[in-house]
Amino acid sequence: MVHEFKHIVQEAISNQALGVKSVLATVVDLDGSSYRHPGVRMLFSSEGKITGAVSGGCVEKEVLRRAQSVFETGQSKIMTYDGRYRLGCEGVLYILLEPFEVSNEFKSSFFNALEERASISIQAFYKKEDECVGVFYSQVLFSDNKSFTFSNISEKDASLKKDIKIFKQELPPCFKLLIVGGEHDAVKLCKSAALLGWEIDVITSIKDPKQLVDFPGAKSVSSNTPEGFNADIIDSESAVVLMTHNYAQDLRYLLKLEKTNLQYIGVLGSAKRRDQLQNDLFDYNPELNEGFVNNIYSPAGLNIGAITPEEIALSILSEILATIRNKKPINLKTISGKIHAQS
Repeated sequence: MVHEFKHIVQEAISNQALGVKSVLATVVDLDGSSYRHPGVRMLFSSEGKITGAVSGGCVEKEVLRRAQSVFETGQSKIMTYDGRYRLGCEGVLYILLEPFEVSNEFKSSFFNALEERASISIQAFYKKEDECVGVFYSQVLFSDNKSFTFSNISEKDASLKKDIKIFKQELPPCFKLLIVGGEHDAVKLCKSAALLGWEIDVITSIKDPKQLVDFPGAKSVSSNTPEGFNADIIDSESAVVLMTHNYAQDLRYLLKLEKTNLQYIGVLGSAKRRDQLQNDLFDYNPELNEGFVNNIYSPAGLNIGAITPEEIALSILSEILATIRNKKPINLKTISGKIHAQS
């Protein structure tokens, strides 16, 4: 996830400012199953601070112990962690450990890509061997063809070696949640979504404007009307939840959202209110795209018995995740075999 890598980069920058070394750990391969999959990362500082995680917390201490040689020698290496006899995860992790130093040029390209909501490609060169020291490293590639590594290595040396494998990963832009509404329930949804690492924009009523401090975790808070709202700012890596508590406003925002390519538009309210919204939408626009109407989820949220604003926020976020990942919510205890399909 790009937000996890963002936190790692930010921590590495802070470490460098203090003269503290950093080592990046990346899961690059997996035999069997594990709590998390290849592409997850964590950062270690030479002072022992950990940012991120490559598992549920059971692997991290071992990775930190074995990363000490990278701090001492500056040489990258591959380590394995066999969870079959320790954790019951039935898998062997292959983890790349490499020095991690961020250049000013990389910082500029990285944060520009985040702001422009551009995808980022990462590839890692490695071998499937335990305690294997060599020319192993990660490389980040941006859409403008700029590429960066984090230590003094030679890409040519790595690519020419036998048995070198390449793990490739595409990081899409940070998922964006647009919340339209400024009441207590919107604040709870914002705070909960922030825990997922989503980028959250909030639009409140001009008659009752709010500030960024009112919405912990939000990237932006502004006041607007449906007529002044520019739907062009929304891309496909986004979801919208209408929480205005005002029928006319919800209807007008939905009409502005018609041309977007959103998989999820949530609207608070009852089933009766939903049916009225749909009827009025077709009255205003008889040519309304049926796919757009099908992507309106109202009442918003999964039926998990939610009562409090916090529980309702959980039900809405769960529905968004299930929708954008094309999953039908079921109890995991009913599944036989692996939870996650192999990529």
